[in-house]
Amino acid sequence: MASSGLQIVGFLLSLAGVCATIAATFMVEWGKGFQVKELSYEGLWMSCISTSETTTCEIYKNLLKLPIEIQATRSVMVASLFFAAMGLIISVLGMKCTRFMDAMPQGKGKAAVTGGILFILSGLLTIIITSWYVSRTVQLHKAAHHLQSKEFGHAVFVSWAGGLFTALGGVLLSLQRCWGSKSSTESKGTSHLLSTTNSKSNYV
Repeated sequence: MASSGLQIVGFLLSLAGVCATIAATFMVEWGKGFQVKELSYEGLWMSCISTSETTTCEIYKNLLKLPIEIQATRSVMVASLFFAAMGLIISVLGMKCTRFMDAMPQGKGKAAVTGGILFILSGLLTIIITSWYVSRTVQLHKAAHHLQSKEFGHAVFVSWAGGLFTALGGVLLSLQRCWGSKSSTESKGTSHLLSTTNSKSNYV
C-alpha cells in the first residue's frame, strides 16, 4: 500500500513537471532584449517586439537562420517532451493503482520503473539545456553593446522547475521497486517463520 502511494506521488510530481515543461517550451519569454525605445522577447518558436503603443509577434520561418541557442534548446526540449510522453504512458501501465498488466505482476513493476527512468531522462535533458541556454545568454549579455543588452526571461525558471519536478517524480517511481522488493522479501521471511513455528507446535 505504501509503495502504491509513493507511485501516485511520483507520477503526479512528474505530471506537474511535464505540464510546466510544455508551458515553458511555448512561452515567448526565454530571452529579453532592451533597446532605446522598445523591448523584445525571444521564444523558441516566435519573437515579439513591444513598444509603448503596440506589441508585434512573428513566428520563426527559417530554422537555419536562428541563433544556435534557439535551435539547440528547441530540439532538446522537444526530445525531452517525447521521453516524458513515453514515461507517462508506460508509468500508467505499470502503476499498482491501475488494472493494466495485472496478469503479469513482474512486468507491471518493470514498466513502472521504466517509466520512472524515462521521466528522469526527460527532466535531466530539460535542466541541462535550460542551464546551457542561460549560460549562452549571459555570455551574449556581456558581449552586447550597452544600448542593446539581452538577458534570460521567465520561461527559464518555469523550465527549470518543470525539469526538477519531472526528474524527482521519476526517482520516486524508480525507487519504489527497490522498496517493494524489500517488503516482499520481509513478507516471505515472516511467512517462513510462521510456518516453522506452526510445524514445531504441531510436534508438541
